[in-house]
Amino acid sequence: MNDAPRPQRRTLYLLLALFLVPLAASFLLYYVFGWRPGSQNIHGELISPVRPLPAGAEALRKDWALVYVGDGRCDSDCRTALVFARQTRLSLNKDMDRVNRVLLATDNCCEVEYLKKEHEGIKVFDVSEPEDRADLISVLPDVELKHTLFVIDPLGNLVMRYDVRKDPAGLRDDLRKLLKLSHIG
Repeated sequence: MNDAPRPQRRTLYLLLALFLVPLAASFLLYYVFGWRPGSQNIHGELISPVRPLPAGAEALRKDWALVYVGDGRCDSDCRTALVFARQTRLSLNKDMDRVNRVLLATDNCCEVEYLKKEHEGIKVFDVSEPEDRADLISVLPDVELKHTLFVIDPLGNLVMRYDVRKDPAGLRDDLRKLLKLSHIG
């Protein structure tokens, strides 16, 4: 009796090896050896670990939010950031209803006529009381706020910051990825 495998079995083993060896190798590389692809295609700055907003920020939960933190008189830097947020939200098309725009006024709240006329639907919160401002500022990264938009998830976590002096398409692309991958909000 011949112990050599028949040609059909040899072909079956070869096909199994062809499909299972790369799968096993990728599993080992990823989970055992911790190899991860090096490049990430994000345009903003991820805040890691995410930071939960203070207890008074329950109103920001439920939807994703683009948040500007600054003086309520809304100088030119504030206006630039708010237009940036508005245009980015509009460019999300069908997903724009999942994203709110928020102004957290740390002083001099607020330039009501400008906000009503140019930014209909923006949510404005007065955090000018010293304890409210201190709680909020303690959560934010130590950055120049006047050129920064923050992305907040529906659970009330600070997830990403974005410099409004950069290309707005980057923020739109990052938001699209977040919204696509998100099962909340």
